Amino acid sequence: MDSSSANTPAGAGANAAASGGVPRVFSVIRALGAVQAEGGRVTQIARSVGLTQATTHRLLQSLIAEGMVEQDERSKLYRLSIDFFALAASAGNPGDLRSICRPVLLRLCASLGDSIFLLARSGFDAVCLDRSEGPFPIRSFTGDIGGRIALGVGQGALAILAFLPEAEREEVIRFNLSRVREYGVYDEVYLRTEIERVRQQGYAGRNTGLLEGMAGVAVPILDREGRAVAALSVGTIADRLNADRMPTVVELLKREAAAIGPRINPFDATLRRPAQSLASSPAGQKIPLPEASGPG
Repeated sequence: MDSSSANTPAGAGANAAASGGVPRVFSVIRALGAVQAEGGRVTQIARSVGLTQATTHRLLQSLIAEGMVEQDERSKLYRLSIDFFALAASAGNPGDLRSICRPVLLRLCASLGDSIFLLARSGFDAVCLDRSEGPFPIRSFTGDIGGRIALGVGQGALAILAFLPEAEREEVIRFNLSRVREYGVYDEVYLRTEIERVRQQGYAGRNTGLLEGMAGVAVPILDREGRAVAALSVGTIADRLNADRMPTVVELLKREAAAIGPRINPFDATLRRPAQSLASSPAGQKIPLPEASGPG
């Protein structure tokens, strides 16, 4: 027996072995996450994490026993289980999107002196989750908190649409084209041109818009996968969003949106059911869900 073993307290060796196994377990979990769609074989997982097949198989069996991994009986492929995702969802992020963004809206409103809106995607629409009112009276497409508008109409809804994955974007365009045409200035060529412009610029911004005398600019809020789930939008009178001021406003919006993105919980119920999340305020006070005052 060497001196280090002699001086090791009883049980410390087992603890060291256990703690050493934790990184291995999580390396296997991460490797499975990378092949979740198609599933992974023992050989494939072992190679990606740098462990022997025997060790990898033992770790996988332990994870199966805990309900975190499942193996297809026919293909023998391993995947993370539904229970794993349920556990992740229950942990989640302690703050939902609306709570995370509330200080941002207040900060932007104070800095810019204009009204700030938080819009979230809801199917083929964008819903106003929150707003911070500036000193200038404005009209908006979504109206008050809870209002909704077709994706593609208004700067916030356009910013979200432009940064959806291509297949989703195409589906929304097909469904919403007849809806956006109702506003008299949109056709498919115009809408697609605007979408491409937004994708190139990284924001949607006009110093004149469909609402006479009103102007707006919006940037998408991207989740960790790079998908647009929401938008930060400024609404103001046209005179306040001229060519000289636009870059400053855009930079502030982009900076805040970039900080929000990594904090988004992919299991946030607010993103799945934006309108339902407005059923009550943090204090439990009911929030009215008005009809949209117009597109946007």
